[in-house]
Order: sequence, then C-alpha cells, then structure tokens
Amino acid sequence: MADPDPHTVRLILSELRDVNKTKRRTAVMKLGMIGGEEAILALMHAVEDQNEDLLVRGRAAMMLGKIGDGRAVAPLIRALKAPGFQTPYHAAQALGKLGDDRAIEALIDLAATTRDKTREAAIQALDELGYSTKMIPAEPEPGL
Repeated sequence: MADPDPHTVRLILSELRDVNKTKRRTAVMKLGMIGGEEAILALMHAVEDQNEDLLVRGRAAMMLGKIGDGRAVAPLIRALKAPGFQTPYHAAQALGKLGDDRAIEALIDLAATTRDKTREAAIQALDELGYSTKMIPAEPEPGL
C-alpha cells in the first residue's frame, strides 16, 4: 500500500482537532481508511484520550483493528476499561483481529464483568486468539 498523501493527512489531522465532534468522528474513519504512520499514531492517541467523545474513541479503536498494526495492542487493552459501550466493544473486536496474546487477560476480565454485545465481542476476540472460552464465568447477574 502506498503512503498516503501528506497534504491529505494534514487536512484530516486538522479535522481530528476540530471542536465539532461530528468532524472528529468522521476524521477517525478517514484516518483508518488511508492508514499510514501518522494515522496510526493519531488513532492510538484518540482511543486513549479520556476527554474525547466516546464515539470518536470507539471509532478510533475500530479503525486500529482495521489497520492491523501491533503497536495498537497496549492502547486498545487500556481502552477496554473506557466508559460507555462503544470504546470497549470496538477495542475488543480490534484486539481479536490483531491476534496478540497480551490481550487475553484483559479480554477475560471484560467477558467476566460485562453483558450483552461487549461480552460477546470479548468472547469472540478470545476465540480468535485461540483461547478456550469454556473457563469464562457465566454472564454476571444484573446489578452486579
């Protein structure tokens, strides 16, 4: 894959710094589509930015999984503990795609402490990593 046009990357990075969250949400998707070094670094920063919009963080996690760069494993593991649904869900999916065993422990914890689609994403990621999910506790009781 050819390196993305530097001018295009600069334009998208400026959109990622915009005050308008809709523009930032679109920018992370664009970065994931064009790839490249600057895109990866910006997406890793976005997924960990605790002050960022949760949809931006979730989409950044999704795009890191699409790009498939192993440097994203550690930020994605930390993103499993982000608030809301989007970021942990997409981070779990991305970790499954990246195929790095460092994610197993964090994914087990996520599967054991969440319900619904986030739990399913963690279990699917563990399956993709070759981990037997038979040992994961049953879904937690509501309210726990």
